[in-house]
Amino acid sequence: MFRRTLSRLSWVDLFLRAFQLVAAVVIIIGLVNTFTTARYTSGQWATLVFSGLAQGSIYALIALGYTLVYGILLMINFAHGEVYMAGAFSTVFLAIHFARTGFLARSPLIAIVILILFSAAISTTIAVLLERIAYRPLRNAPRLIPLITAIGASFALQYTFRGLYGTQFRAYPDIAVLKGTWNILGFDVPLVQLVVFLAALGLMVVLYWYVERTRAGKAMRAVSEDKAVARLMGIDIDKVIVSTFALGGALAGAAGVFNGLYRPQGVFFLMGFFPGIKAFTAAVLGGIGNIPGAMMGGLLLGLIESLGPNSVLEGLGIPATNQLKDAIAFIMLVLILIFRPQGIFGERLAEKKA
Repeated sequence: MFRRTLSRLSWVDLFLRAFQLVAAVVIIIGLVNTFTTARYTSGQWATLVFSGLAQGSIYALIALGYTLVYGILLMINFAHGEVYMAGAFSTVFLAIHFARTGFLARSPLIAIVILILFSAAISTTIAVLLERIAYRPLRNAPRLIPLITAIGASFALQYTFRGLYGTQFRAYPDIAVLKGTWNILGFDVPLVQLVVFLAALGLMVVLYWYVERTRAGKAMRAVSEDKAVARLMGIDIDKVIVSTFALGGALAGAAGVFNGLYRPQGVFFLMGFFPGIKAFTAAVLGGIGNIPGAMMGGLLLGLIESLGPNSVLEGLGIPATNQLKDAIAFIMLVLILIFRPQGIFGERLAEKKA
């Protein structure tokens, strides 16, 4: 039986199975070495977990833009990272103005809501313009052409905002009310992490309700399933596609403000590249085209990025592990494509749809 199964496998299958086995063994060795030596206290692990959840919720909001567009058009919008950048970079000037006038200190909650709405409006505008100018004329073109166009649009947006705002870093101002801690299960959690996580989680729940329960959401799901049948049923395809880009853009804009609150050290014109790639990884991890999958994939990627260097890499004796967070995201993408290409919550697409 074993020989018969082995004979059916090609050398590529054998290589992938061997790679899977080696990767699993290496990860287990790293985990065992770390936890048997008790390098960190429970408080330090809790800090890493909450940090990962906060960062992962930001990835999840951006990943939802990828998964929404893919679900409707079956294309990867690689300019989505720049949609995120546009909102965050534009809003930092408004945040600085609020800080200088004292409005941010007097009414921090109202100021934060205004910043989120402003960033969402900027990112939504950029996303809708992208769809109208770059993607709609290529809707019936071969799949590779919109992908190349998305990459070109990404560079165009980067250097447009470089010309508008310059190359220097701009930092979001500190907000005094977010500087404290909150005790959860005996662990002191930075309040800003808790606020970012809960606010992002709330937006994700609202999006899921919108897609599942509203008439517009049902139209989106119908267009995703079969555009021709949806058109025959009277659904305006163009309107649904524009609303999909707008939703993804609004979530990316909100993520930009959350990132500024959580990591205020600086925004600049290239800030969308790495978060965009990581959010794409999160979407693939959860199952591209699957909304709950994108949410869970973002949170998982944030946890892996936060815990991975300390739990696996240090156990393998790799130095300067915290500088390898970006590498972990790319390694994660490779492992997903090898172990489970359809993602955790994804399903294998029919040949017609793939």
